[in-house]
Amino acid sequence: MRLVEVKLTNFRGYRTETIIPIDPLTVLIGRNDAGKSSILDALDIFFNDATIEKDDCCVHTNETEISIACSFEELPSELVIDDQHPTSLQSEYLVRADGRLEIVKEYNCAAGKGRLVNTFARARHPSASGANDLLSLKIGELKSRAQQRQVDLSNTNQAIKAELRQAIWTQTSDLALANRDVSLTKESGKEVWEQIQTRFPVYALFKSDRSSTDQDAEAQDPLKSAIKEAIRRRETDLTGVIADVRTELDLVLARTVDKIREMSSELASQLHPEVKVKNWDSLFSVSLTGDSDIPINKRGSGTRRLVLLNFFRAKAEDDSNARGSGVIYAVEEPETSQHPNHQIMLLDTFEDLVAQGKCQVLVTTHTPTLARRVDRGALRLISMANGACTVERADSDTTLQKIKDTLGVLPDHDVRVFFGVEGKHDINFMRRISTTLAASEPDIPDLAAAETAGKLVFVSLGGSNLELWLTTLAGLYRPEFYLTDRDQAPPSPPKYQQQITAWNNRRCTAWSTSKRELENYLHPVVLTAEAPGYAGTGEPFEDVPALFAEAVHNAAPGTTPWATLTEEKRGEKMSHAKKRLSSTCVERMTAALLTEVDLTDEFRGWLRAIGQALNAPVQGR
Repeated sequence: MRLVEVKLTNFRGYRTETIIPIDPLTVLIGRNDAGKSSILDALDIFFNDATIEKDDCCVHTNETEISIACSFEELPSELVIDDQHPTSLQSEYLVRADGRLEIVKEYNCAAGKGRLVNTFARARHPSASGANDLLSLKIGELKSRAQQRQVDLSNTNQAIKAELRQAIWTQTSDLALANRDVSLTKESGKEVWEQIQTRFPVYALFKSDRSSTDQDAEAQDPLKSAIKEAIRRRETDLTGVIADVRTELDLVLARTVDKIREMSSELASQLHPEVKVKNWDSLFSVSLTGDSDIPINKRGSGTRRLVLLNFFRAKAEDDSNARGSGVIYAVEEPETSQHPNHQIMLLDTFEDLVAQGKCQVLVTTHTPTLARRVDRGALRLISMANGACTVERADSDTTLQKIKDTLGVLPDHDVRVFFGVEGKHDINFMRRISTTLAASEPDIPDLAAAETAGKLVFVSLGGSNLELWLTTLAGLYRPEFYLTDRDQAPPSPPKYQQQITAWNNRRCTAWSTSKRELENYLHPVVLTAEAPGYAGTGEPFEDVPALFAEAVHNAAPGTTPWATLTEEKRGEKMSHAKKRLSSTCVERMTAALLTEVDLTDEFRGWLRAIGQALNAPVQGR
C-alpha cells in the first residue's frame, strides 16, 4: 500500500481540513513553525499510535476533536476475513470513486491525553435502506436481512458473511452508492480494519532534535535482532552446550552435597542444587568504533547522526520485512550537522531507494542543497497565513517564487559556478567523465573535485523542474551553465529550446546535446563489454537506456521475453540501466573512446567553458 494523501483537521496549525499530497519522494519546505513537522507527527500518530494530547488541537478553534486521514493506492487484491474466506476492499465497497482507500481516525482530546474514538473508511458505499449497514451485522442478522428482502440464497454459503453481503447487494435493484463514512469498529468492519493494519507500510520518523548515539534504541534494536538471529541459527548446538554444562554442574553439586552430608546430614537435607541459565543474547553488548578505535559516541555530531540514521533505516527495513509491507521514512532536516557532500549522499540514497520501489521518503528541509536536487513535482510549500497552515504544490510561478524566497537562496563566497543538468544520473555522468579526462588533459576541469571543494554546485533540473531554475540563481553573480538533452532528432528543435533561449537571454550559458541524451556519448564498445548482446550501433538518436536494459534483461537466465514485460516493469529496468550507464559504463570510458564518438568535440567544449569560469576571478555583487 502506497500513501498518496494526508488530510488533517483541527490538528495544530491545520484548522480546517487540509490536504497534503504525498509522492514516493516528498520534500516539505517552509519556515520554522510553518507546520512541516506537524505533518510528520500526525503520521506517527496515525501509523504508530504515538501520543496525541489536548495541546495538539488547533488553538484557533474551541473544538476538541482531531481528524487524521490517510489515503492509499496499490491496495491488496484480497483480504481474508470470515473464517479464511477471501474478499476485497472493492467488493465490500470500501474504496472511493477514484479507487483509493481512505482511512480516517478521529480523536477526542478534551482531556489532557487524547484517545481514539472512531475509525472509518470514507468510501463510495451503498446508502439504500437495508443495504447500507451490512458490514456491521452479525451472521444471524445478515440472514434475517436477506429473508426480509427476499434474497435468493440458494447459491450462497450462508456460513460466510461476505457471501451473504454480496447476495444482498447484488440482488438490490439500486444500491444508491454515495460518499459515506463506513465504520470499521464492529463485526466485519472491524475484521477488515485488522487486515488493513497488517498491510500498512512501516512508518519510521527520524526527528531533527533526537539524541544520536549508537546506544539509542533504534541503533541497538537491529544489533540485538542480529544477535538473536545468530543465536537462533545455532540453537541446537547451544542447547547441547547447555546440557553438557548442566550435567557437569549437577555432578559437582551432587558430590558437594554428599561431602556436606558426611559432616552434617541436617544441613545437607536443606540444600537443593539449582542451575539457572541466562539468555545467550544477554552475554553480548555492542558498540561501533571508528578510526583508532574511537567509539562513535565520541565522534562529531554529524557522524553520530549519520550512523544513527542508518541504524534507524536498518530497524525499519527489518520491521517491514517481518510484516511483508513497505516503509515510509520520514526524516526531519537530514542536513542537520551534515557536510554538504553528505547531504547530497543522503538524498541520492533516498532517491535510489524510491526508484527501486522499496520505500517512500518524506523529508523537511531548510536548505537549497536538497530542494534543488529533486524534481519540482516532489516539492510542497508549507506556510502559515492568518493563523492557519496551507500546503501548495510547486506547480505555478507564484509558488516557485515563494519557495525561492522561503529557502533564502544566498550567494556563497566559495561557489564559482552553478551547473544545471536534467537529473542525478546526468550529474554522476559528468562527474565521472570529467575526472577521467582531467587526468590527462590539463584544460579539462575535474567537476567532482570542484564540487567537493565547494567551487561548483550541481543543480538537478529535472524535466518538470526546468521552470523553477530559469531565474532562481539570478542575482547571485555567479556563472551559470545549463545542459539539457536534445531528445528530438533534427529538424525538430531541442525539446527544451524555449528554456535554453531564456537562459541565454539572461546571459547564462545553455546548451543542448547534439545527440539524443548523454548516454549516447558512451562508446558501443563500452556498452557491449558491460552488457553482451547490446544491440545498439552508436546512432545518435537510438534509445541507449532501453537497448541496454533489454540486453541486461535478456542475458539473465530464465527470463521472459522483453516484449512481454509490462510497461511499468520495463520502466523499472530502464531506471536501473540509467544508473549503471552513469556509473560503471562511464568508468570504462577513456579519452580516446570519447573522441571516437564525439567527432565535433562538443563534450570537451562544455567542460572547457566550465573550467574557464572555475578559474576566473569571482565578480563582485
